[in-house]
Amino acid sequence: MTTLQDATGHALTGATAAALDAFEQASHELRCLTGDPAASIERALQAAPEMTMAHAFKAWVYLLGTEPEGLPVARAACEAGAALPGTERERLHLQAAGLLAHGRWHEAARALEDLSLRYPRDALALQAGHQVDFFTGDSRMLRDRIARALPAWDATLPGYHAVLGMHAFGLEETGDYAQAEAQGKRAVELQPRDSWAWHAVAHTLEMRNRPADGIAWLEPNSASWALGSFLGVHNWWHLALFHLELDHHDEVLRLYDEAIAGSGLPQVLDLIDASAMLWRLQLRGLDVGERWQPLADRWAPLVRQSLYAFNDLHAMLAFTGAGRADEQRRLLQAQDAALALGDDNAGFLREVGGAATRAVMAFGDGDYAQCVALLRPVRHRAHRFGGSHAQRDLLDLTLVEAALRAGDQALARGLCAERIAMRPASPLAHRLMRRSAAAGLTA
Repeated sequence: MTTLQDATGHALTGATAAALDAFEQASHELRCLTGDPAASIERALQAAPEMTMAHAFKAWVYLLGTEPEGLPVARAACEAGAALPGTERERLHLQAAGLLAHGRWHEAARALEDLSLRYPRDALALQAGHQVDFFTGDSRMLRDRIARALPAWDATLPGYHAVLGMHAFGLEETGDYAQAEAQGKRAVELQPRDSWAWHAVAHTLEMRNRPADGIAWLEPNSASWALGSFLGVHNWWHLALFHLELDHHDEVLRLYDEAIAGSGLPQVLDLIDASAMLWRLQLRGLDVGERWQPLADRWAPLVRQSLYAFNDLHAMLAFTGAGRADEQRRLLQAQDAALALGDDNAGFLREVGGAATRAVMAFGDGDYAQCVALLRPVRHRAHRFGGSHAQRDLLDLTLVEAALRAGDQALARGLCAERIAMRPASPLAHRLMRRSAAAGLTA
């Protein structure tokens, strides 16, 4: 029997024609972050239960959302795939997914790096590796993993847009904003439904403090990047962030209510955005009403274990905003238990996450000096527990506000000078500087 191949020429052990169609649909959906790739890959497995690569794909789908309930599903998919015949490429996928499913983030990243060096046209390997680089805060590999594969790609290959969009994000995270913007816009031209490419350009505009351009980029085009996209909430968050920079607070709250928190679903990536936006509003002294309570309700069942420190930080924002002392303590206990395990998340906690999570709790308790003491040692290495520059800016904003409230005028002034140097037109940066310069600061 002839072994079928995917659209970029890779053999697919155990595939049938119907399974191949469903697999390509799932691949397109995952590359664009739209639709339901989990459902599509299930159709592939129903058509061909012994399709090895479909099991590997399923594992990645359930791993890359960092959802706690995804881990057992991913582990089972890896086990099912490992019991079947497979090519070297398929085996490497299952090996890398298995490493990630057991908390070995850095080893998974290296396994995917080796896979992509051997098979540079494997878009799934590039995408999985790119996401792991994001979760581990490896900005250079966000760029270079994709750059290594670019010579093997061109516009005739399905998925080229996604490779360009990923490269754009890597360029942005390493400070090459002009090339990142151009690369991201080229990706969107090729595939207007590529949510990651829209997102990459939004990041370049955020980092260059161009909020009006960011609104012009996202607002008129939401039908392309939001409709049916599971990155939609995050891109709405970016739009709200641009409005926040311009002090459009009513619009930010509208976007929060209608688009960021509106689904009410317990999806971790969406909850991160909701927590981060409410915290930024609260740092500005704005009343967010009762919005913290339902958000804390959504976080509560997801942090019985500490699986990823970056998520823990955002759960703590919600528990602190909502005044949930029991949930705060439970989360800290989960982190203590995770430290004892010694996996990569324990490293994320030791490097950054533990201190950052406790700093948020200290801020909520009004112990601003303790918040400052916890954040200062970790702020320059915060990339080591994941996220983007835009997301980690929350730590800097919290540190500035804590310094102001603690009465540390010299530190606050220095931090504000940093911010103005990077964002000379930012109204917030100048307001913070005026506060730091005012006499008689009180905690």
